[in-house]
Amino acid sequence: MIRIAAVGDVHVDRDVVGRYRAALDRLPEVADVLLIAGDLTRHGTPEEARSFVEEFGGLSVPVVTVLGNHDHQSDRPDDVADVLTGAGITVLEGTATVLELNGHRLGVAGVKGFGGGFGGACASNFGEREMKDFVQTTEVSAERLESALTSVECDALVALTHYAPVPETLAGEPVEIYAFLGAYQLGRAIDAAPTALALHGHAHHGSERGRTPGGVPVRNVAHPVIKQAYNVYQLLSDEADASLVPA
Repeated sequence: MIRIAAVGDVHVDRDVVGRYRAALDRLPEVADVLLIAGDLTRHGTPEEARSFVEEFGGLSVPVVTVLGNHDHQSDRPDDVADVLTGAGITVLEGTATVLELNGHRLGVAGVKGFGGGFGGACASNFGEREMKDFVQTTEVSAERLESALTSVECDALVALTHYAPVPETLAGEPVEIYAFLGAYQLGRAIDAAPTALALHGHAHHGSERGRTPGGVPVRNVAHPVIKQAYNVYQLLSDEADASLVPA
């Protein structure tokens, strides 16, 4: 069994330091790894990244993350990532990592992702150069996710994104902004590999549960949705606790 703690959209700055730490220090009791689905900071500054490290660094379990749109706001995502990796936190962007946990190999492939929408209401690669660039950003991101997912040899595979891969986990958000919260191309990439679970954030007013067209369980772990320091999901488990086992 592998126990995965997950959260996103924690938006750490100095005033947040201390809010999550008590629960994070208990992580080894309930989880083997912590996955964070982007928006680690408010404005994407190295100073905020250092506050994030103060809160989420030095844990007794591995921490793996992707960046979110807030982490790009100051146009310094590489500096933010450098602060995180310097503290031993794995940052994925079109890449994957494999962790040895409880005698199993957990593969995590991650990408921030981008918007574009879903079937019947999505942007298309047609028309103005600006629209083509928008859609191409999404398509390149999805291609990198698919490449990362299909490159991994492991016992259980997780896709970690900031933007949503399915519309079901956006329910509760205004439908007018779905195109800015996720894209169908991410779901297609997830379905191209034997993915066991997909985690994302970004949709603060969305819903927790969904599935890709291929049937992969999707969980929106944005902090405003799960309303706690993290949710825990089990993979490779014979237990039937639906609150923990993705279903």
